[in-house]
Amino acid sequence: MAPTPSAATADTARLLRRGFALEWTTLAWNVVGIVVLATAAIAAQSVALAGFGLDSLIEIGASTVVIWELSGTGEDRQRKAMRMIGIAFIALAAYLLVQSTWVLASGFHAHRSPVGTVWTAITAAVMFALAYGKARTGTALDNPVLKTEGRVTLIDGLLATAVLLGLVLNAAFGFWWADPLAGYVIVYYGIKEARDALMH
Repeated sequence: MAPTPSAATADTARLLRRGFALEWTTLAWNVVGIVVLATAAIAAQSVALAGFGLDSLIEIGASTVVIWELSGTGEDRQRKAMRMIGIAFIALAAYLLVQSTWVLASGFHAHRSPVGTVWTAITAAVMFALAYGKARTGTALDNPVLKTEGRVTLIDGLLATAVLLGLVLNAAFGFWWADPLAGYVIVYYGIKEARDALMH
């Protein structure tokens, strides 16, 4: 039996509230993350942590786009915002490509970062949970923008895992090159996300 119009409307409203909650949680987490990661990156002189902090800044922009879209904002504004996010990802990839290459060429050793290690570990778990919630909610709402941003959040979790691996290898075994290699991982995904955003 098909749901009544009022029931369908109530269900859509509930899903929209969930979508807003997921995006505001992502937004708030990344705002705090920028401060934590900037402090940790400066203390450890870590390219990977700096790059992940910049990625968090871009994720804030992506969440803002979805909040606008869920609020019924026009498609023209959404396309402009997606272009801005795409350009930001290109700038991130270019910065990290230069920095990671310089670190490898010069043999610069990043310091250990207990704060960065703990934060990226927690962030990975949080981003995976948020990505799952966005995928389910976006599918239920048949909202491609929310589903797409959910994939960005999933990638954010994967990047946190890559950065965490670099930090652990550096701290445990002195593999200093793991930090710039984690930066290259972010370069790859930055280029991929830039392409997807600019083609949106």
